[in-house]
Amino acid sequence: MAVIKVIEVLADSNKSWEDAAQQAIARASKTIHNIKSIYIKDHSATVENGKISSYRINAKITFELD
Repeated sequence: MAVIKVIEVLADSNKSWEDAAQQAIARASKTIHNIKSIYIKDHSATVENGKISSYRINAKITFELD
């Protein structure tokens, strides 16, 4: 029987929301094993001088416990 855990993370990128999600997984995988999925809960962005300067996500990462 598998036991699954969910953590909530915030990540940002100056490229895109997809890149922010990739960075969240890359960082989480340094200390968490068996990552199964990521659910993007919210998207947001910061704006400077009329342009998006940073893309942000609030995500839930699901992983299986050893």
